[in-house]
Amino acid sequence: MSKSDTDETLAGLLEWSEPVVFDCLHACYGYRLGEPQARLLAHRHVRQWRAAIAGDTARFDELRRGLVAALATYKLDVACAIEADARALAEVYEIAMARFGRSPRSAQAYRDALTALAGKLTPPRGDRAAA
Repeated sequence: MSKSDTDETLAGLLEWSEPVVFDCLHACYGYRLGEPQARLLAHRHVRQWRAAIAGDTARFDELRRGLVAALATYKLDVACAIEADARALAEVYEIAMARFGRSPRSAQAYRDALTALAGKLTPPRGDRAAA
């Protein structure tokens, strides 16, 4: 896949995925918390996603630390954020494949982009407590 394919795919993700990601994150936090806490955490978490998709590692790391601190105020741990990320990734993948799956090149570009995004969102095993 070329650099332009990757850039185009990431730009597409930034364009259409945020409402989908927000809904998934909000639903996940909504299982544990009421409103407005679930909504606040989902808004905070979706900003982290935006930074990850945009490739802004410093901003992503800053937002992830803030999210972990916010989770702790509600007596939740990083496992909750990891679960929310996994649900959102699965939903975005399903939508991307339904929309772009007829084009092998586009489908592969989305698979590659989402695999890379998953690697950014999921902390290494040893770092999960500190993520």
